[in-house]
Amino acid sequence: MSRLTRRLSVIHFAAGCADLRTGRVTRSLEMEHIETESTYISPRNNKTRKGPLMSSSFLARENTIAGPGFNRFLVPPAALAVHLCIGQAYAFSTFNLPLTKLIGLSQSAPGDWNLKDVGWVFSIAIVFLGASAALFGRWVERVGPRKSMFVSAMCFAGGFLVSAIGIHFHELWIIYLGYGVLGGCGLGIGYISPVSTLIKWFPDRPGMATGMAIMGFGGGALIAAPLSVLLMKHFATASSNGVLETFVTMGVIYFMFMMIGVITVRVPPEDWKPAGWIPSAHARPLVTQANVSVDVAWRTAQFWLLWVVLCMNVTAGIGVLGQASPMIQEMFPGRITPIAAASFVGLISLFNMIGRFFWASTSDFIGRRNTYMVFFTLGIILYALVPTFGHMGSTPLFVGAFCIILSMYGGGFATIPAYLRDVFGTLQVGAIHGRLLTAWSVAGVLGPVLVNYIRAYQIDNGVPKAQAYSVTMYIMCGLLLIGFICNFAMHAVNEKYHYKGPAPGTAPTGGKTS
Repeated sequence: MSRLTRRLSVIHFAAGCADLRTGRVTRSLEMEHIETESTYISPRNNKTRKGPLMSSSFLARENTIAGPGFNRFLVPPAALAVHLCIGQAYAFSTFNLPLTKLIGLSQSAPGDWNLKDVGWVFSIAIVFLGASAALFGRWVERVGPRKSMFVSAMCFAGGFLVSAIGIHFHELWIIYLGYGVLGGCGLGIGYISPVSTLIKWFPDRPGMATGMAIMGFGGGALIAAPLSVLLMKHFATASSNGVLETFVTMGVIYFMFMMIGVITVRVPPEDWKPAGWIPSAHARPLVTQANVSVDVAWRTAQFWLLWVVLCMNVTAGIGVLGQASPMIQEMFPGRITPIAAASFVGLISLFNMIGRFFWASTSDFIGRRNTYMVFFTLGIILYALVPTFGHMGSTPLFVGAFCIILSMYGGGFATIPAYLRDVFGTLQVGAIHGRLLTAWSVAGVLGPVLVNYIRAYQIDNGVPKAQAYSVTMYIMCGLLLIGFICNFAMHAVNEKYHYKGPAPGTAPTGGKTS
């Protein structure tokens, strides 16, 4: 190579380096630019804009932003697909007796677990429901509903599979870890995953929207209970009562069904509003247009007032729900058969489900505070009358009272997200809701303990079984009175707590949807 040629090569190399330093685009840089930038259509103005290419992850929040023309009424069914599955928790009692007969099959044998120990599986799951909702609430807000629903499906279905291992090796602690801890985390994350999204899609009817989804959690037991019995009967053999196979099957079924919600859920673009909807210019009591961040909200008096409100309402309902079958049989001895008692449980579960949609939708018109006033006032009256209905021997009045009580129990769950939205705004309402659900964890232990232990104490001291629940009913009245006082004390959050900065983790205004 001649000296001239070598000099020319050095010159070309130096020029190429200069091109790189000055940002001039070469063919290789053009390819790199294509990989790092793309164009997308903004749902707000339908204009083509340049911006960073969205993450290739199917689960990423930016890939779930709805495009123009998306029907917002497709979102509640997506949430319902998850809530109908995790609502199985209310039907876990169908496994209690079979789990105490894994060795004896037809009856408990030496080495079988006792009912008291098995009963802790549900309590652990409820505790971890509240704990995981509180711990992961901010994460759910940041990553969006699709990824959080997927994680919920993995945890909830995984809880069944891990528990199946515990059944196989007859180790109860593995079931505590599987359904209780892992499944409980799936319950908590799945429960709060769609809440914030639904409220943002339905600013005009937040109560109705959350009621449609949370209704599924109350109704999940209506599907899970007969399905569990059917599967156990199908898989039962001379050497197995079918519980292990049923756990595996339900884990697979629930995962597949929850994935429908994962695939179909969408989030609205930033600042999206329903067509033709204009926010009311008239201020409504306890309804703010401002926002409060989760770290500030849980340090306000309003958060803890609502915490007590939810805890008292849930405690009064969940204890009765778990003891409904033996309670009605003992209060009407010789008149209510086990089959009739099972029908009673199914009926109040139905009202639990219906009440979630009915009361949450009603709250859009009469307000959240007034709705809870109805819950507590009517609940106190009905609980006080239940012992009288029992003494009268009036089964219809007894059943009717508890149908209304359980409708308000479910309605309390469905109304509280919209109540939080009214008080703290939409910024991090899902995370705030998650922290508030620790009240459910406390009530999940407190309610059954009050009903079961007070009943046992009464019977041990010679009180007839038909009257053993009277004291408990009056205690429930006291709890509801505490809830009434806290709800009455609710007032608007002071402006000094309002969030002034940009929305944390704000999603882009448009992008690819998957």
